[in-house]
Amino acid sequence: MVDVVDRITRSRMMAGIRGKNTKPELVLRHALHRLGLRYRLHVSTLPGRPDIVMPKYRAIVQVQGCFWHRHEGCSFATIPASNIKFWDSKFAETIRRDHRNLEALRRLGWRVAVVWECAINKEGGDAVATRVAMWLSSKRATAEIPAWRTATAVRTRS
Repeated sequence: MVDVVDRITRSRMMAGIRGKNTKPELVLRHALHRLGLRYRLHVSTLPGRPDIVMPKYRAIVQVQGCFWHRHEGCSFATIPASNIKFWDSKFAETIRRDHRNLEALRRLGWRVAVVWECAINKEGGDAVATRVAMWLSSKRATAEIPAWRTATAVRTRS
């Protein structure tokens, strides 16, 4: 399979991708703020510099892009056609790093929710922020918030 763009174009496209303050993150942050929820951003003293930190709830919200963080079963989690070995390695390391950071946060006593980009894209920030607020009031330790697929789309573990 051949890539649909040349190497120079692909390089320019990848260089333009930000690691923080992404559009899905901004949409969710603004919606959370409208609900009256307050937070800190990218706290450097916590593992992985979490996207949204809510000290009042001892909670972290990570907004993860489906492509980069390999959202299983998501149509946005495609694999580039060229340099497949490189991408497999890069994605595997991202998944390992995410797991390490989330486990470290849990060991420090933080509750952690992962919000997937597809949920924000398909449902909008207000709907996802409402789901995050429901998780915060539930006192559950973890949550994963993908786009609604089933009635149990908010996956939680105690």
